Amino acid sequence: MGYYNYQNGLIHRHLNESGGWDNHLDHCRNFILKALDFYKPQKVTVLGSGWLLELPVAEMIERTKNICLVDIIHPPDVTAQAGGLDNVELVELDVTGGLIEEVWNKAGRNYFFNKLQSLDNIIIPEYLPENDPGMVISLNILTQLESLLIDFLKKRSKISEEKFNQFRTEIQKKHLDFLKKHKSVLISDVAEVITNKSGNITTIPTLATKLPSGKFSEEWTWDFDQTGADLYNSRSILKVVALTI
Repeated sequence: MGYYNYQNGLIHRHLNESGGWDNHLDHCRNFILKALDFYKPQKVTVLGSGWLLELPVAEMIERTKNICLVDIIHPPDVTAQAGGLDNVELVELDVTGGLIEEVWNKAGRNYFFNKLQSLDNIIIPEYLPENDPGMVISLNILTQLESLLIDFLKKRSKISEEKFNQFRTEIQKKHLDFLKKHKSVLISDVAEVITNKSGNITTIPTLATKLPSGKFSEEWTWDFDQTGADLYNSRSILKVVALTI
């Protein structure tokens, strides 16, 4: 369903941006450390740990007893580096709570002559960890949870864009519902700002629901595409919000 390619694409994008992500990564690390000093948790669970680019792992190890890194796929380099640390646990799990399997079961066998007609039978679950997650960090995944799923469904269904927008909203709400049950840190883009060669600016919301109020929060921009790889003759940046719940 594209998750391996997506994971590999992220690290190649980071390398190709030649340091353009550094400001965003520094903001993420510093905000996480502030949250750790505020909550002082014994355990931290990171949802969407990825390549650990945004995580101050060494400082986290000093501040908490147990770190659980959760992602649908852990890159081999991360497994090699973090897997040997005593207080770091690697878990490969669907952070949507099983929606990937649900979508595959309902639409994976639907092709040109048997397209899915409705999203009504697709149950959107809530992520439920087996153990107490401690402090939860949702790391740049809120607006990405539905991305590959919707791409997959669009190829195998006859669903309107309005229905997909509702689907996107419900997935994001479920994720936020889980975060609100714990001491949590949310870091997420909320909008993409595109500037074309004529200087015209278009803002496209990536957040489909309302964020909860935070104990403290910060905002910054992420120069996600400074090389212009995504958009011909245009430049794209992301507006990012970080907050403690």
